[in-house]
Amino acid sequence: MTASRASGLLLHPTSLPGPPGIGDLGPAALGFLQTLHGAGQSLWQVLPLGPTGYGDSPYQTLSAFAGNPLLIAPEVLKEEGLLTAKAVAAVSAGAPDRVDFGAVIAAKTALLQQAWKAFDGGAGSPELREDWAGFREREQAWLEDWTLFAALHDRHRKSWVDWPRELAGREEKALETARSELSREIKRHAFSQFLFFRQWDAVRARATELGIRVFGDLPLFVAHDSADVWAHPDLFDLDEQGHPLRLSGAPPDVFTDDGQLWGNPLYRWDALEKSDFAWWVDRVRAAFRLFDLVRIDHFRGFAACWASPAGETTARNGQWDPVPGAKLFEVLQRELGELAFVAEDLGEITPDVNELRDRFGFPGMRILLFGFGGDPNENTFALFNHERNSVVYTGTHDNETVCGWFRDGIYTSMNRPKKEAEEERARVLTCTGTDGSEIHWDFIRLAMLSVADTVVVPVQDVLGLGNEARMNFPGTQNENWVWRLAPDQWTDEHSRRLVDLARATGRTP
Repeated sequence: MTASRASGLLLHPTSLPGPPGIGDLGPAALGFLQTLHGAGQSLWQVLPLGPTGYGDSPYQTLSAFAGNPLLIAPEVLKEEGLLTAKAVAAVSAGAPDRVDFGAVIAAKTALLQQAWKAFDGGAGSPELREDWAGFREREQAWLEDWTLFAALHDRHRKSWVDWPRELAGREEKALETARSELSREIKRHAFSQFLFFRQWDAVRARATELGIRVFGDLPLFVAHDSADVWAHPDLFDLDEQGHPLRLSGAPPDVFTDDGQLWGNPLYRWDALEKSDFAWWVDRVRAAFRLFDLVRIDHFRGFAACWASPAGETTARNGQWDPVPGAKLFEVLQRELGELAFVAEDLGEITPDVNELRDRFGFPGMRILLFGFGGDPNENTFALFNHERNSVVYTGTHDNETVCGWFRDGIYTSMNRPKKEAEEERARVLTCTGTDGSEIHWDFIRLAMLSVADTVVVPVQDVLGLGNEARMNFPGTQNENWVWRLAPDQWTDEHSRRLVDLARATGRTP
């Protein structure tokens, strides 16, 4: 994946500091790139950037191709003459250190409506108008479905499967009527996508200038309530009314007796294969339009997916459903060339998953939080068992922070005996050679010393924060995705310590 050793930070754009509301792609994003550069880091990892729906999860987006309008920076729109300073200053959408998605959605929607009204009325430069025309022509393949879906979603305010039958079933006459009645709303949604990609392109360009690669995330599944499933129902395992016949998830394990029931519809891989995986080729091409590197979330699902019958309340009664992942990756390589993928090979990993990953040379993931339990000789996460072609994390967005885990989670996770937890904690202190008073820096140092080519550290771990700063609690609905980096929370000392470690371990650009 890399020609040399590298390291970087994990921070989703919603967590960037700035005005109250939500992090965005304006000055805060450009400033964070400068922070990365100053700290000797050459990777910025983000979560999926698509438009979020119920639950605000970036892994349950309304489109696999569209961008999230909530990330559009009002400050940039003001500079382009699309918003007044008064309109931007009047926005109040919550505290500066948390995302209040309800308030943000209302505030950002109102601002984007104002920006579209101004542009439609003649505001904006000739260059902006020229770029707008080019964007619509260039992105038409997915933009037409997305904008109609978004406009209908606004009108009906429910999942597409509960729309009037003629719209849910995409009867052409009904779609033509909707396009006519919702033409202004459709253009407004298209304009929001134009603004998102315009701002993201500026962020990417600045990252390239600074020698920073953007590391993105590609979920295996898409949400049932998405433009993708509505527009391509033949590619998903649905009944005649559009409801999923089987649901994705994960089997019972040491973390949960019931397994995980995610609710995403499964693919009809036979139909995808008949089209030479055309939809997947388009999707991956779109991902590499956004990112330099792409992490494939739930990589094991390209060998086999855990499928539970619709109507189940747990994942206990599911079964493994084979997936033609090798055929898919062969087509992707043929159509797109070398694939800069990282395999999220966590969970119940069987030999066929490792064989698929290694066949295509994709780096896997090693989570240092998992590296101190069990038999050290069999623990692939232990530092001395790392492989060069892998990416080491102190933890991910789904894990506790290092400090939260060391203080509390090591005792409470998996309901294990206290003696076992204390033995693991003692092993941590032996391996770090410290008293644990700066356990987050101990873990960062170990990660940087790994033989693995690439290291990624969540910003929360650099700051030494506890589980109050955790990004996601899998299997729960409350208080996920809301953490933000507070203004001035990152200091020059954090940058100095990171750059010193990067230099000492051969990870500077």
